[in-house]
Amino acid sequence: MKVLAQTLPTDWRDFFALTKPRVMTLVIFTGLCGLLAAPGSIHPVLGFTAILCIALGAGGAAALNQWWESDLDAGMKRTARRPIPSGRMARTDARDFGIVLSVASVGIMGVAIHWLAAIILAISIVYYAVVYTIWLKPRTPQNIVIGGGAGAFPPMIGWIAVTGDITLMPVLLFAIIFFWTPPHFWALALFVQSDYAKVGIPMMPVVRGEKSTRLQIIVYAVLLLPLAAAPWFIGGTGAIYGVTALVLSIAFLLMAVPVAFRKSAPDDTMKPEKRLFAFSIIYLFALFGVLVADRVIYGQGYL
Repeated sequence: MKVLAQTLPTDWRDFFALTKPRVMTLVIFTGLCGLLAAPGSIHPVLGFTAILCIALGAGGAAALNQWWESDLDAGMKRTARRPIPSGRMARTDARDFGIVLSVASVGIMGVAIHWLAAIILAISIVYYAVVYTIWLKPRTPQNIVIGGGAGAFPPMIGWIAVTGDITLMPVLLFAIIFFWTPPHFWALALFVQSDYAKVGIPMMPVVRGEKSTRLQIIVYAVLLLPLAAAPWFIGGTGAIYGVTALVLSIAFLLMAVPVAFRKSAPDDTMKPEKRLFAFSIIYLFALFGVLVADRVIYGQGYL
């Protein structure tokens, strides 16, 4: 399906929509948590600048994603009202907007903070806009698994903005989101798989079937449990984070069980899948929120 010709005027809300605000909320939050949980300190103005750059970079990558996938978005009910497929914005405007945001975010991060954080930010943008969007998504059902790295960078960048180096803790924060992404997204894919099938996107439920997808959801939920608690095991956090991480991850696993071991019917409302998807968002917000709370309570004596 082709994108509609531009017939409606573009306003600032369309440009804002290009940045995927709901996704950006999680990006900003995890990036901020990485910054606040890192040992050391950063001037509030510089800290704000670092988070702003993370937001701009995420928004730029999202705009480039929608520029490239505008034809696909037009064919899916869930995305048909986005600015480009709905005819409110020209594709070239979205492309240029995405490039400007991306370049500006990396440049400002490098000049205002330091270039290591800027390099990691640049990698995250290229990872999402090119590696995931252009290469992985249309070619392999493992697109979400490998592409999950794109959304895992923000806490690492926030941490590095403070410390100026890469240690085990920011790598673990990256890994937590990396392993959280498949069960989070596949829960969504299970109840919108018809959209992906219609436009030929090889999401796991479409290509490998629901049974394989459901089993992989439980596998990742099991792996996530020790990984989420790993910052506590290595002494990077206190018991407040560690115990909460275990409780949240056990709850995540328990919610994944009914998703994994059930068969859906044509008229199924997919309630367990929708509950898992909703809880997965709460899970990540709570996990990173308690990471900051733990740092505040225990101070800067950890890794």
